Amino acid sequence: MLAQVTSGAVLGVEAYLVQVEVDLANGLPSMSVVGLPESAVREGRERVTAALNNAGFIVPPRRIIVNLAPADIRKDGSAFDLPLAIGVLAASGAFPEGALDGTCIVGELGLDGEVRPVRGVLPVALRCRASGIGTLVVPAGNAPEAAAVDGVDVLPARTLTDLVLHLCREARIKPAEHRGAAPPPVVLDVDYADVKGQEHAKRALEIAAAGGHNVLMVGPPGSGKSMLARRLPGILPDVEPEEAVEITSIYSVAGRLRSGQGLIATRPFRAPHHTISDAGLVGGGSIPRPGEVSLAHRGVLFLDELPEYRRAALEALRQPLEEGIVHIGRARHAVIYPARFTLVAALNPCPCGFHGGADARCICHPGQVRRYRSRISGPLLDRIDLHVEVPAVDERVLTDERPREASAVVRVRVVEARARQQRRADRPGSVVTNAHLQPREVRRHCRLDEAGEQLLRTAVKRLGLSARAYHRILRVARTIADLAAEEVIAAAHVAEAVQYRALERRSTDPAHV
Repeated sequence: MLAQVTSGAVLGVEAYLVQVEVDLANGLPSMSVVGLPESAVREGRERVTAALNNAGFIVPPRRIIVNLAPADIRKDGSAFDLPLAIGVLAASGAFPEGALDGTCIVGELGLDGEVRPVRGVLPVALRCRASGIGTLVVPAGNAPEAAAVDGVDVLPARTLTDLVLHLCREARIKPAEHRGAAPPPVVLDVDYADVKGQEHAKRALEIAAAGGHNVLMVGPPGSGKSMLARRLPGILPDVEPEEAVEITSIYSVAGRLRSGQGLIATRPFRAPHHTISDAGLVGGGSIPRPGEVSLAHRGVLFLDELPEYRRAALEALRQPLEEGIVHIGRARHAVIYPARFTLVAALNPCPCGFHGGADARCICHPGQVRRYRSRISGPLLDRIDLHVEVPAVDERVLTDERPREASAVVRVRVVEARARQQRRADRPGSVVTNAHLQPREVRRHCRLDEAGEQLLRTAVKRLGLSARAYHRILRVARTIADLAAEEVIAAAHVAEAVQYRALERRSTDPAHV
């Protein structure tokens, strides 16, 4: 007999439907799986057999052949356990006719028949809705994330027996309650008001938040670079419903969601250590998985001690910084992961960390300083909009107990600036920031007055800026004008944008090493 069960799998962060075809043939009792299964899928044969036996069901003493269609795409993971077990029972005639129609099933089985959470359930739920499948059976631990997708009835299965009784219409699994796609706002426990001094750096991060710009902070140890970076998510706008789905889909595919967790309601903040591998940072591996740049999608990626990262890993950042995606190619398939994040990088001015300080504590000679800074390539530096110097904080500032501006106040200005960008966008319906304007949009929206245009020409000539840096200054100036609620970019906006190209100034000034 032949039975078909619809299941789902994930390639990148997009899901596709898989037909689990089970045939009971004459021959010695055995089970074989075809359709390019990886090891975790092949091992599922043993889990399925044990789960069926321990749950009190009889495994047919026949030759069982399982095909996973489409057969030209490799299948990985343990999510096919549950549909395989249901397929074996369906081929034995255990269910009434039509019991599996319009139903997609995913889940891992324990040896006792328990249904355990799996990766990628949210993308599978989205694919079911797009394909017109009305019912999705998932492990109970995955139900909250799947229930964020309207238009699909999500059935949380705790055990194999529960699902069999439901399909036999002897008992009913109550569908999970839909939670909608708008997660509640989350209050972070860090605030701008905690940072004493560093007003120039705070202003730069406000601009970065308003326009989605990347930031490089240069300063000695203990000047507050990490403290500032960790407070950037607190001044970003709330996560939009479509952004929450994107973020949660990535974490679901990466296996980073806790059992029972629904949509992620906060913007990600990722701070990997500098010893991270290339694949860990940008994604990859023999079976590709999202890296830190994708886990930071729609949030902040903080790279402290930037020159200490592997050169190859830093150079791999170029594509996500420019295009907002990571393309990973393998011999058998290629995947694309979203990676639209705000990069906040930090480095010391020299190996010892004290070059250029007022107390003359630096012990590095000029050659060491040059070699240290040369670890960051020009093309990568060109893709960072704001270069900010973060000097050591004076002791008088540290002992000043006067109240400082809170994150909530800064966030109001950021949200207003983002709203202006969205109203101006040529791509309605998508989240658009000034940092990611296309060239034609830059020409249309970044209009300068006469004084601003003259100042920008002078800056490009004196600093020897590349075409990319020129356009980045224009985009930063556009954001500064948006924060000031100005439609035309004035000379003051350009002047402030130019001062954030600090490393270009240093490279053309013999007084700076």
